Amino acid sequence: MTDLFISLRPKQWIKNLVVFAGIIFSRNLTDWSMEWKTWVSFIAFCSVVSAGYLVNDLIDRESDRHHPIKKNRPIASGRLGVSTVLCAIVVLVLPALAGGYLVDPLLPVFLTAYIVIQLCYSLYLKNLIILDVLLISAGFVIRAVAGAAVIHVPISAWLVVCTMLLALFLGLAKRRAELVLLEDQAANHRRNLEHYSIELVDQMISVTASATLVSYALYTFTAFEHSRNMMLTIPFVLYGIFRYLILVHTHLRGGSPEQVMLTDKPLLIDVVLWVVTVAVVLQFN
Repeated sequence: MTDLFISLRPKQWIKNLVVFAGIIFSRNLTDWSMEWKTWVSFIAFCSVVSAGYLVNDLIDRESDRHHPIKKNRPIASGRLGVSTVLCAIVVLVLPALAGGYLVDPLLPVFLTAYIVIQLCYSLYLKNLIILDVLLISAGFVIRAVAGAAVIHVPISAWLVVCTMLLALFLGLAKRRAELVLLEDQAANHRRNLEHYSIELVDQMISVTASATLVSYALYTFTAFEHSRNMMLTIPFVLYGIFRYLILVHTHLRGGSPEQVMLTDKPLLIDVVLWVVTVAVVLQFN
């Protein structure tokens, strides 16, 4: 059970908090009729995301054995059997779809779309350069849109763009970390890494970081026409991206975004301050 829980990667569940974007920015966070739907959506996505990691680890168990860290994972090391993993996948996915339907008929549609993308990624598309990180980004966009759809509020196109670009930024940083860590053995772990280079990924990271900042700034200007106070949150986003770049380049910590978010105190404080500022601005404007 311990190995199974580890394979579910509960630390990754923090990424599913993006489903709360719709209820937060629509100023409905205190509306219980919407809030419980968002929480169920969060739990449902945690289930299917964990199932996706099990599928990916099952498919990648041979290549993971060439990775200095991933070779110790329960599935790659052989501590967790295939039959147990397959049963766990079914137990995770079916209740999530059924529970999602009770919340809103649209939720299983988004959950299924995420599952399909994850399967395509795990089976083949993760080996295609650029498309691999685009699919990761698409998964975040699906979660953000789903969070707004289940409570039937419109979601800003700028918020979708910001989500996509931020996910691309984090995905590219992860690819860079893999290239640095594995060096000449990178292609043995993931075939598409032979087509990446640190210099190329650094350029892509620069582009996505810049685009993320500009998009978020435009979002604060255009999505809240009744007030420009949301622009007060821009410095926190700016600091967060710069801090993450420092961690990626000087501390080689881009391989696990969720671990960075939970352990780097300056970045964690920055995120908390951003959340508080957003809450205050939305409450009093």
